[in-house]
Parts: sequence; C-alpha cells; structure tokens
Amino acid sequence: MSRRLHRRDFVKRAGATGLGLWAAAPAVLRLPRRDKLNVACFGVGGRGWDNTQAVSGENVVALCDPDEERAAAARAAFPDAPFYADYRELLDAHGERLDAAVVSTPDHMHAPIALAAMRRGLHCYCEKPLTWSIEEARAMASVAREKGLATQMGNQGTAQDGFRAGVQALRAGALGRVSEVHIWTNRPVWPQAIETPEDEPEVPEHLHWNEWLGCAPERPYHPAYLPFLWRGWYDFGTGALGDMACHTVNLAYMGLELDAPTRVEAQSTELFADSYPAGSRIVYSFPARGERAALKYTWYDGSMRPAGDLLGGAEIPGSGCLVVGERGTMFSPDDYGSQQEFRPEDGSELPLPEPAFAKSPGHHAEWLAACRGEGETMCHFGHAGPFTEAVLLGNLAVRLGKTIEWDSRAMKAKGLSEADALIRREYRGGFSIR
Repeated sequence: MSRRLHRRDFVKRAGATGLGLWAAAPAVLRLPRRDKLNVACFGVGGRGWDNTQAVSGENVVALCDPDEERAAAARAAFPDAPFYADYRELLDAHGERLDAAVVSTPDHMHAPIALAAMRRGLHCYCEKPLTWSIEEARAMASVAREKGLATQMGNQGTAQDGFRAGVQALRAGALGRVSEVHIWTNRPVWPQAIETPEDEPEVPEHLHWNEWLGCAPERPYHPAYLPFLWRGWYDFGTGALGDMACHTVNLAYMGLELDAPTRVEAQSTELFADSYPAGSRIVYSFPARGERAALKYTWYDGSMRPAGDLLGGAEIPGSGCLVVGERGTMFSPDDYGSQQEFRPEDGSELPLPEPAFAKSPGHHAEWLAACRGEGETMCHFGHAGPFTEAVLLGNLAVRLGKTIEWDSRAMKAKGLSEADALIRREYRGGFSIR
C-alpha cells in the first residue's frame, strides 16, 4: 500500500463517509402534535439539572426524582410541573400527553425508565452510559428502531465540530490501516475498592429509598451510595469505564466503524465484592473487516496508567486517546475527542479532508429537532446501543477476572456461564425491563 494518499482520492473518500454518517439512524415515524414538545424529565439533580435546563424551551410537563433535596432547583424553576418520586406514576398520569423523555438517573435505572417511556412511543434522551447491562443496551436499540423514535445518548462531545472532523479523518483513511488504540482517563474521582457498609442509618426524609434503589437488589440505605458516589458500586454504577468510555472511546469507535470485539482481557488491582477496583487495564480485540485491519484497543483507568513512553516521552495528560496507524498517529488530549494532533510517521503533513459532516446546532438541540422529524442525531441508540455493549464487556472481564471470548450473535461469553447474570441482570420486583 502506498505510504501517501493523494488528496483527490482522500477528499473523495471523506465525502463518501460524510454522507454515510447517519445511515444507521432509524426513520422517525412519530411526529409531535404541537410546536413545543411535551417533555418529562427523570432525574433532575446534578447532570439531570443540566439536561432539564437544556430542554426548558419546550413544555416541561412533569419532573421525577426520588431525591427531593437534589430536585429542589428543578422544582423551583418549573413550579407548574407536577413532581413524582416514582417514574411509573409519572408515566401513568401523563404518558398520553407526552412527546419525549429525558433520563438522567444513576446508571442502573436508565433502561427501566427509558424503555418504559419508549414503549409508550416517547422520543428519548438518555445519559451515558446508555445502560447498566448488555441486554439492556440491545433492548434500547431494538425498541428505538421498532418504534421509529428520535434518540440521543448524552455524550455531548459528538456535537462538537472537532470531534466530527476527527471521525471524518479516520473514516477517510488519514492514518492508513489502524492497528492500535490507547485510551485512558483520570477517573475514578469517587470512592472505589471499598467494602460494603455494615451499619444501617435511617433514610433521610427527603429520599424515597425504594424508588432510588429501583431495579437493584434489596439493601439498606447508606450515605456511601449517593449522591454521585453510586458510580463506584456494582449494583448502581458502571465504574470509571462506564462513566468516561462513552466519551473518550467514541472518537475511535465511530471513526474506525467498530462493532463487537471478539476477545476482551482485563487486569486490575484487588477485586472487591461490591465495588469496582482502584484501577484496571482492559484490552479489546476487534477482528479485521473489509479494509479495516484487526486491531486492539487498550483502556486504562485509575491507578493503572499507560506506560510513560506511550507518547514518545511527552507527558501523558489525565485523559486522552491515541490512535496508531501505518501512516502515523492521531492524539486527542481531551475527554471528548474534540481536538486532535496528527503526527505523520515520515514527518510529512497528512492531507486532511475538507469538512463534510453537518454542523450540529448543539447536542440537545440536535435531538429536539430530530423529535420534530427534522434531521437525525449523531449518537442515536442504533449507534449508542452497540457502542455501550462493547464498552460494558470490559466491566464483565474485570468483574469475572477472566478473559471474555465474546459471541455477539448469541450474546454470551463462551464457556463462562457465570457471566450470564451480569449480561442479563435480575430485577427487583416492579422494576423489570421485560
């Protein structure tokens, strides 16, 4: 293969990939009945408050959060919107007049709420990671497709011009055939590698513990779990990988048009019964497909940092993504892949394509427009479902402490029956996705 790519061929290929970016998005069949969408917001504290404000130009019909204290700002901002602690009660009361749902809860409740809303025909915005389990990721993509809904996962970096330019460059072959990807994060920034609390303090008056616990196995309340601290616990969160991979991995995953890995190997610090380890290193193997070479991408989090020479002696920042191809490397030093530094192997300048992807009106605005049948989102559930599934396989390997040989068609880890309970979780009564 030539070490150079002629510019006319490069731009031609770039244009072709640009036209195909949203090809997998489902056709939106259900259009709203009014100029402003009727939206319900589930989880309205923290990141949920940001998302609620982002859709405040629509009709915010109802709010839901089992933590009344965390919901105080949203309730004050939307005094006419009825407030619920139980998402099921909200959907029963208002489902017929709703057009869309925004889901910003802890990871374990994404799928139960989002699937209940989508099965009622509601367009859906859901925070990242899309789901807690692999089965849930498949169900979310399937229902969105069957219902023809406008969907968006909350990895806002996909709306940035720099991210789209990076995806375009990878699809156009700027680096030639890619063999390695390295991705790392400064997370966790919450407690992990800890034992389950043994004391049982009283539930605060502002917290509806049964509704917050939701589909997770029964356990007593403890302040070690919330707010935000839930990310480090197996039953509620998806650890550093779930928190950040749907941001930092997406540039390479989308740009290289990856699908399901066939093998996932993990190393980690000491494992705990109930919480994620202090650090992990996970290697995903993707087979060759078409013009794409077989490649491995390696994920690093917590105390297991990349080797010091990964960037040729340059200081390794807190988070980043390095894509290694036959013509050189692409390095992105931020969480969203919105900046890239191209480093040709032979020192020459890589010819990069002219912009071909549509400019986003903004992450939330893109989804709201799609709800009205105007355009498509870049991170619809048709992309976000398989992407999240691939990400979550890393947690499967970490928790089992075993190499995963993944049978994507059967949705099984070959020869590891103990993986089944993590691929398809058991749900506490009243909160099932099935």
